[in-house]
Amino acid sequence: MIKKSILITGAASGIGRETALFFARKDWFVGIFDVNEAGLKTLEAEIGVSNCFSGFMDVTDTENVQTVVNAFTLKTGGKLDVLLNNAGILNFGLFENVGLKHHLQVVDVNLKGCLNCIYACLPYLKKTAGARIINLSSISSLYGVPELAVYSATKHALSAMTEALDLELEPYGIKVCDIKPPYVNTPMLSPGRNVKSMKVMNFLGGQLSAGKVTKTIWKAAHQNKLHWNIGLTGLMVLQFWLLPFSKRFALKLLTMPKVEVN
Repeated sequence: MIKKSILITGAASGIGRETALFFARKDWFVGIFDVNEAGLKTLEAEIGVSNCFSGFMDVTDTENVQTVVNAFTLKTGGKLDVLLNNAGILNFGLFENVGLKHHLQVVDVNLKGCLNCIYACLPYLKKTAGARIINLSSISSLYGVPELAVYSATKHALSAMTEALDLELEPYGIKVCDIKPPYVNTPMLSPGRNVKSMKVMNFLGGQLSAGKVTKTIWKAAHQNKLHWNIGLTGLMVLQFWLLPFSKRFALKLLTMPKVEVN
């Protein structure tokens, strides 16, 4: 009997790594993919080569994504139960202080990368009863966050794509959802420790462990819910619903850094 399978992008560290270990312990066959091959080798050794399939994947490279997805599904009998679009990057700083090249990289990985993976995986998801697409969004999808403008934009767009595809793919029995955590305590946040928005979110308790997000991903793989708002995200959703006029004021008060105008 073939095990249930999950394909995880950005699996070498953080949420991706924790999720791979969690699902493997639940006796799922895990596809672990990343550009960090050293991290993948360590994770593969921990999971066991018989319980996973690993490989280099650059989510911005359409051909590479398709090749890797095809190779993984050869191991799963042509089926795929869950696609977890976890790979993502961000750059901290005021928009004008971050190079255009870096802004475009965020768009390529966070949005185009998810599109590439969904497109490549869709034929296999359609062959699998009860298949799921789970996208890692963010609290910053609720309202654009200063010093994370482009990152916020990609996560907002990803949530919109999630909603549309959940409707489009319903006839195939495929559920699509996203996870919206506040900041998660992973290495990706290290460069932004001194950014005002980070400091405020930390003060408000808006930082979670990767393990907490992993448990939510497990629930999302088994339950039907469109947006999974975790921790502080849920409180902000409630605030914005009760007091919609407060969105801009609250974000400006909490996160807007002092800008020196020349």
